[in-house]
Amino acid sequence: MSTRRPEPEEGSGLPHLWRPTGPVELDLVRESGWRAWPPRLPEQPIFYPVTNEDYAIRIARDWNVQHDGAGFVTRFEVDAGFLRRYPVRQAGGRTILELWVPAEELEEFNAHIVGEIQVVHEFRRTSSSAVEGR
Repeated sequence: MSTRRPEPEEGSGLPHLWRPTGPVELDLVRESGWRAWPPRLPEQPIFYPVTNEDYAIRIARDWNVQHDGAGFVTRFEVDAGFLRRYPVRQAGGRTILELWVPAEELEEFNAHIVGEIQVVHEFRRTSSSAVEGR
């Protein structure tokens, strides 16, 4: 598994991260005022945002929709200096890149989110079991 650092988005100085999520987690993000990710469940020791929008889309569309009936891709920015503590991990192919944030560090991670968490893609199962996105 290779590791790298997140790169800042051009012009902003802040790296964009993406997180594919289902409706339950998205409701909890909404309840936070779009400012924080909810605590992990006991069986979820790692919070893993991804560094590639296409990878996030694939997970939301192909996994979340199948398991939850809907999948969402969120985008957010985190202070670049803080992110340096989390190397980017290649979890599969060249574009399957994630940060691994231990669950016990998520509250501190949330404190370094800059601005709001935004929903940028939404996928839902249609009545014919096909996936519809916007």
